[in-house]
Amino acid sequence: MGSRLPKWLIALTALVYFFLHLPIFVLVAFSFNASKFSVEWTSFTFQWYRRLLERGDILRGLRASLIVGAISTVVSTLLGTLIALAVGRHRFRGRTLMEGLLYVPVVTPEIVVGISLLILFVLIGFPLGLGTIVVAHVAFSISFVVIVVLARLEGMDRTLEEAAMILGADEITTFWRITVPQLLPGIMAGALLAFTMSFDDYVITSFVSGPGSTTLPMVVYSMVRKNIEPSINAISTIILVLTTLLLYLSERLTRERPLPGTRA
Repeated sequence: MGSRLPKWLIALTALVYFFLHLPIFVLVAFSFNASKFSVEWTSFTFQWYRRLLERGDILRGLRASLIVGAISTVVSTLLGTLIALAVGRHRFRGRTLMEGLLYVPVVTPEIVVGISLLILFVLIGFPLGLGTIVVAHVAFSISFVVIVVLARLEGMDRTLEEAAMILGADEITTFWRITVPQLLPGIMAGALLAFTMSFDDYVITSFVSGPGSTTLPMVVYSMVRKNIEPSINAISTIILVLTTLLLYLSERLTRERPLPGTRA
């Protein structure tokens, strides 16, 4: 049994976490502030959340973000799962190099990714718009899906697949009835993470977006540059709650439902 942490260390850790999250707490609190200038608290109100429904630019940005997020999540999840199966189950020339390249989009600064993708689209003459945003989001989301699915794949008990094939199931039936159900928590966790990354992205999107393809983070940034009003706090709070919920679900999926033959 490990030794207990000193109380002073626990208190210091709590203080650091509170300091780091204090701006977020202030933002959430002032999203309910009736004052238009957000410099002093006057009274509690939901008017800034109701005002969001009156902002056409916000609704259009939300629609664009949902479309891009949904398409990029489906594509990156399908491709990422297949890549994870290829890397985790097969031995081939260049496998080590491919595993190393999977982490390049994760560690590469977003501004570098955005500039490189913009140059690529310009060189091939691909018009900027929602299509280029989807391609860009798929490019950086695949790695996260592969990493999550690989972690799930490495903990799987392959004897269940062997037993199914011994009992007469072919490879396709074994894949859909045995392999996929065991991988499903990892696949769903990777999909949620991919959607979160897509929905929150601003830097890469700002490089590859075109006319009429403004996503919600870009709308929020433009609102901050033009005129700061409490509705910005409201939409930021909604984005914060949504992304926190998705990340929480992703983390729970990777921890729950232990694989057969393993301990919870």
